[in-house]
Amino acid sequence: MDRITILIADDSAPFREGMRAMLRRETELALSGEATSGAEAVRLAARLQPDVVLMDLHMPGGNGIEATRIIVAQSPHIRVLVLTMFEDDDSVFSALQAGARGYILKGADKSEIVRAIRAVHSGEAIFGPLIAQRLMGYFAGLRRAGATAIPFPELTEREREVLTLIARSRTNQEIAADLVVSLKTVRNHVSNIFAKLQVADRAQAMDAARKAGL
Repeated sequence: MDRITILIADDSAPFREGMRAMLRRETELALSGEATSGAEAVRLAARLQPDVVLMDLHMPGGNGIEATRIIVAQSPHIRVLVLTMFEDDDSVFSALQAGARGYILKGADKSEIVRAIRAVHSGEAIFGPLIAQRLMGYFAGLRRAGATAIPFPELTEREREVLTLIARSRTNQEIAADLVVSLKTVRNHVSNIFAKLQVADRAQAMDAARKAGL
């Protein structure tokens, strides 16, 4: 049987070493390569064509969400399994919208990681227990909120505030001043909004917001 080839994308050397040790114990898994940044993950995925990418989300040189989006767009057959410390809603849903097929936390048992690799390689979607609970809570919230017709329920309350200001043609600097937050925080919110609404730029986000009455 052909072995499942793995690309590890993580900037932590100790974590990569732990993953290498894990892969050496599994006869059906094989290490294809290692990346320490989002940009390097994109380059290596294109060159090595691994079956599965183990993707951290927060790395230098391009984050894992953007790297996931590019890899899946360029090579749809590559499965991305997010393996990260971050379990907040923004990270989970941004990763899934970017095309990740699974999302588990770094604290998971090695056996759980191996099962997740096999699952996404076979075409399944896989989530760790905590992430599954978040997804269930999110969709339960959607059902409860259905009658109120909240625009863009996938956005957090703060993201809707930012989107409303975008619809009013406010710049990032003006939004930061209005909300009394840093410019970096606003940029992160704007990036999450673009990912969740699947829009390419500010003009498309503004158009979507205005159509929704924001």
